[in-house]
Amino acid sequence: MIVARGGKRGKTAGRGGKGQSARAGNKRRPEWRDIIKRVPKLRGRGKNSNKSFAERMTVVDLSSIEGLFTANEALTPTILVEKGIVATFKGRIPVVKILANGEITKAVMITGCAISASAKEKVIKVGGSVKDLPSNVVLKVKKPQSEKAKVVAAAALKANAEAKTPKKSDAKTESKGEVKSKEKSKK
Repeated sequence: MIVARGGKRGKTAGRGGKGQSARAGNKRRPEWRDIIKRVPKLRGRGKNSNKSFAERMTVVDLSSIEGLFTANEALTPTILVEKGIVATFKGRIPVVKILANGEITKAVMITGCAISASAKEKVIKVGGSVKDLPSNVVLKVKKPQSEKAKVVAAAALKANAEAKTPKKSDAKTESKGEVKSKEKSKK
């Protein structure tokens, strides 16, 4: 409608008075829209909105416990972190679940860890004890590692164990260094 005479809407045809708002193509962007666009988006809940916030458990196999623990030794998530089996996540010790992969011959006392029924059976059969996790902890298991990741983890454990045991040659060089520093302090 070029001019607004006649029809249902006369004179200004429902466009109010004169000016920018009365002209064709008047699509001004609302101010609040610009404010919203400046605020950063919260990522991570759009595509996977049904994804759980519950903390996933870190999986430990009985075979790795067999290799690094002695008979009648206590096993807690803190001890697993200290021994290098489990890594902390954002400075926190994760919830640990013990699975029955592998065999165990040593009696260990497991506390503070979730444990599968078959792993619990194996530990008790050997003479160990298990104190279950409290019921308020949600049990979610991480996806099992690939074979390559397991090999890398085993190599890292072996290297860590070798690094902790001092070699005879290292002890000799340390003692020579101590003797030299003592001689310098006497002079």
